[in-house]
Amino acid sequence: MKTLIPFLQDLSANNNRDWFTANKKRYEIAKKELNDFLEQLISSMAETNPSLKDLRAKDCMFRIFRDVRFSKNKDPYKTNMGAVIAPGGRKSSKGCYYLHLDPNGCFLAGGMFMPEPDKLKLIRQEIDYNLASFEKLIHEKNFQKLFGTLDDNGRLKTSPKGYEADNPAIEYLRNKSFTVSHSFSPKEITKEGFESFCLDTFAAIRPINDFLNRATDLTD
Repeated sequence: MKTLIPFLQDLSANNNRDWFTANKKRYEIAKKELNDFLEQLISSMAETNPSLKDLRAKDCMFRIFRDVRFSKNKDPYKTNMGAVIAPGGRKSSKGCYYLHLDPNGCFLAGGMFMPEPDKLKLIRQEIDYNLASFEKLIHEKNFQKLFGTLDDNGRLKTSPKGYEADNPAIEYLRNKSFTVSHSFSPKEITKEGFESFCLDTFAAIRPINDFLNRATDLTD
């Protein structure tokens, strides 16, 4: 993916429709680069995760066009490109794998971001009932090296309803999202081992996704 980051850098400096229209061919090339990379990445992941075998890159990629109707920022285009890899693609409500490409910083992530209230309740119950199993995943050596701990996305300052402040799992039960992320330099995208890097990072995320998916199976 040699043209993707340079295109996004130039788009950041020229975020308007006239420039985008004049450079649409560059966008199409960058988009195809990402599409082709994702097709190969998904194919490799599906070898050990059959639920991804029918997934197509086009269903995972986000549109570059911004919805500016309710935003003070009226820039018409996103200055990053990304994709959600999960059954159902970007619309999936299951534990997912996320690739975010941005000239200012890239990252790989996974888990569940702001699950619906019924799913959130089930996840908290599962962590409460099986804290030892959950902490075993969090404390795994490679997980610690890549992610450290769960991301802090809008974590509650107080205990969620139904749980006491002295609950041994309260550190996790206060979460409203259950995601992890690993940042990397945009320079990594053009290196030969980038696919392997993604595969290894997503493999480290999979145990968390499996835990979350098992916890929420009743709502699927």
